[in-house]
Amino acid sequence: MILVGLILLIIGFLAGISILWTIGIILLVIGAVLWILGAVGHSVGGRRHYY
Repeated sequence: MILVGLILLIIGFLAGISILWTIGIILLVIGAVLWILGAVGHSVGGRRHYY
């Protein structure tokens, strides 16, 4: 999810499409939150680790 967010950020920045920029930021934040929760040991969506 973090990788997809980064790709959308880059495409949105280079193409000047603001909706891709916004979606990329949202996906990056959600991916980072899920990664942090998985790293500290909380189960995310029924899984012990989020990859």
